[in-house]
Amino acid sequence: MTSSSKHVRIAVIGAGITGTTTAYRLNKQGHAVTLFDRHPFAAMETSYANGGQLSASNAEVWTSWRTVRKGLTWMLRPGAPLHINPMPSWHKLSWMAEFLAAIPHYEDNTVATVKLALAARDHLGKWAEEENIDFSCERRGILHFYRSRDDFEVARNVTQLLARGGLQRRAVTPSEMSAIEPALQGTFYGGYYTESDFTGDIHAFTTGLAQAFARNGGTLRFGTEIIDVRSGRDGVQVETRIAEGCSGAETVEAFDRIVICSGVMSRQLARRLGDRVNIYPVKGYSITVNLAGESDRRAAPWTSLLDDDAKIVASRLGAGRFRVAGTAEFNGDNRDISAARIAQLTDWCRRYFPEMSTRDVVPWAGLRPMMPNMMPKVGRGANPRVYYNTGHGHLGWTLSAATAEAVTAMMEAA
Repeated sequence: MTSSSKHVRIAVIGAGITGTTTAYRLNKQGHAVTLFDRHPFAAMETSYANGGQLSASNAEVWTSWRTVRKGLTWMLRPGAPLHINPMPSWHKLSWMAEFLAAIPHYEDNTVATVKLALAARDHLGKWAEEENIDFSCERRGILHFYRSRDDFEVARNVTQLLARGGLQRRAVTPSEMSAIEPALQGTFYGGYYTESDFTGDIHAFTTGLAQAFARNGGTLRFGTEIIDVRSGRDGVQVETRIAEGCSGAETVEAFDRIVICSGVMSRQLARRLGDRVNIYPVKGYSITVNLAGESDRRAAPWTSLLDDDAKIVASRLGAGRFRVAGTAEFNGDNRDISAARIAQLTDWCRRYFPEMSTRDVVPWAGLRPMMPNMMPKVGRGANPRVYYNTGHGHLGWTLSAATAEAVTAMMEAA
């Protein structure tokens, strides 16, 4: 297929942020794109209530010996940012072995991730403007804060690495931090501020882009369960049924290409297509604090924050909502919401914003699809008709627009 070949039939599986951006971009190229999801709406799983940050400043991959050392310490500390269910499984063990094998590529992968994040900004902003999508965007930067000198010095080294990828962020003193975000209370050694980073509501953006995709001629197949996918030399077959009750008649549709953007389900679908995509579901939690009163709105921050020690991020989503997210939990396909984890996020709010009420808090948990090397899986499968755009982990919101462009470019050049 060349760039002049239009009306190629393409199935995109998964209507989270990566699937929706991919479907939108392919549709803009003139292809006949069908976007599938088992839910009746877009962005109902991992893209529903994340931390809100579009953060090139958080693009450092986790594959370092420093992360391993901290992880071992956290495993012995109740309430730590990392929790690993000790029950062994082949999937978990293979993922962790490949994680360790990726450590020598820590610097190169971090630089590559920064470059992707910077490219994604321009695409996402352009699409939002063209399609008139209101997603509570706040362009006030992201402030990373540190309570100890040691943590601040580690961040200095990371800042130098991020600069290799083209990102500029600057060190700030506690007094400068107070000027950047007056609502933040506490005693700090210092921070780093990235003025070019921004925030927004991932669910609102993805929903708006899915609607734009449909307006532009794309086909939405929501509430549709994927039963099977099969690829051959002549095309791809997608077997589906209506998701509600999973009792409807099964339907088989033929496509020229398929793009797997199915989050934690991508591993299972890849296996059916003859590929190995070793994604592990890493659970994260968030709370949305509803700011009903004027005093709460004044007490909540507008600048987005990242507490590097606790691994907690926070974003303001318009006047009336404050989103706080964190935790990396390795517990398989477990979607339960832990009351203890939610309490940690609520306590964090009370510690740093004591005048902001947390009487109205909405808890949430989602499974981040993570590859062992912390890099998204973007490209072809064993069959040239099969493509992947998945495995973005905690950076799906940050990277998705760039990886959608990358998959589209690969398909156009094929």
